[in-house]
This record gives sequence, structure tokens and C-alpha cells, in this order.
Amino acid sequence: MDDDKQQFDGLTQLIEHLDNSTRGVERVSLSLIVETVGSRSFGPLLLIAGLITLAPLIGDIPGVPTVMGILVLMVSGQLVVGRRHFWLPQWLLERSVDGGKFTRGIHWMRRPARGIDKLLKPRLVRLVRGPGLLTVAATCSLIALGMPLMEVVPFSANGAGAALTLFGLALIARDGLLALIGFILISGTAGFILYQLS
Repeated sequence: MDDDKQQFDGLTQLIEHLDNSTRGVERVSLSLIVETVGSRSFGPLLLIAGLITLAPLIGDIPGVPTVMGILVLMVSGQLVVGRRHFWLPQWLLERSVDGGKFTRGIHWMRRPARGIDKLLKPRLVRLVRGPGLLTVAATCSLIALGMPLMEVVPFSANGAGAALTLFGLALIARDGLLALIGFILISGTAGFILYQLS
């Protein structure tokens, strides 16, 4: 696994990096994705988990939200206890999706990514640094624990994926406003799930 921490300025750059690293690959494994962004890149790993959960053709595959939930739980849990280099088990790293579907899902994100990047800027930085970062990590752990349930509640995984995407972007861009929106979104998603199950 790559030990270097990759630096990304926004969503477009991350998508381009993923596209270049996975182009022509028959099966895109989690190991390849982690190697692409670096095993110490908490924000990009959160962002990728959110994007994969949201992306058409990828996030709709049964089991994918749960696998992304396990990834998020392990990474965010290790961050909460003070680790900065994330360890992931081999069985998880070997999980993979069809390369063609992954590429199409990545390409679908290109256009909205450019618009999103124009909105990113450092603000409310306390929400993504120090105690704020730990709060984001703890929230992501709770999201991850709920991912298996979200596979059976229609549209709830989309809310979780969107929240993870916002948290990932917030950490990359030091944009606490996005983190705040992520907290609101996941609260609404939790309310929606409780309503559907009642």
C-alpha cells in the first residue's frame, strides 16, 4: 500500500487521478483505489467512499454500500484513536468492481465536479480541524455502521453517500460550511430511515 499522502485541490483533480490510475483495468480493487490516493489521505478516502456510493452503475451494486461502510468505519475509527496511517485488512482491499462500470461512473461525475470545485474555499475551518475533525470522523463512523441497513431502505444510501462526499470535500478544501451541510444532511437521512422503518 502506498505510504505517501496525496494532495488534491478539489473533486476534479481527484476524479482525474482516479481515472488515469484505473483506465483499462478489468477489475478495480479497493487496494488500487487506496494506492491511488494514499493510505494516509482521510479526506480523499471519505470522498471516494461517498462518490462510489452515489455513482450510477457502482453504488447500485448489492453489497457496495456495505463495503464502503466498512472502509469508512475502519479509517474513521483509526483516526478517532489517533492513527494517521490507516491499516486495512487484505480481504477488504481485494474487494473489486467491474472496471468498465467504474470508468463510466467516474466519467458521469466529471461535469458536476467542475461546478462543485468553483464553490469550494476555506471557511469555518474550526469545523474540519482538531476537535472538529474528530467530530467528522465520529459521525462518519456512525454513518458506516448504518450502511448495511441503508441497503434495504430505498434512497437512504444516497443520503449517506452525499454526506460522506461533503465531509470528504470539506476536509480536502478546509471548508467547514460543507461539513455543516453534511451534518444536516445525515441528520435528515437518519430521520427518513426512522420514518420508513416505523
